[in-house]
Amino acid sequence: MGKLAGFRYRDVAKRLKAFGFGFHRQAAGSHEIWQNERSSRFTTIPNHPGDMPEGTLRAILKQAGISPEDFIAK
Repeated sequence: MGKLAGFRYRDVAKRLKAFGFGFHRQAAGSHEIWQNERSSRFTTIPNHPGDMPEGTLRAILKQAGISPEDFIAK
C-alpha cells in the first residue's frame, strides 16, 4: 500500500477544504465537482463508500494542483 492509501471521501473532502476548495456542483451519479476560487481550479471527487483507490486520489490531487506530500501534511 502506498502513502495515499486508506483515505475515505470524508477525509479527502476535509483536507481539500483546508486547501481552499469547496463544493461547486453535483456531477453525474455520485461524483461531485469542487472548486478553488483563488486558483480557479476544479477537481472531481467520487462520493463512494470505503477507501478511495490511490490512483483516483492521485488524479484528484493532480487536478487540484496539490502535491501528495502537502496533502498528507494537512
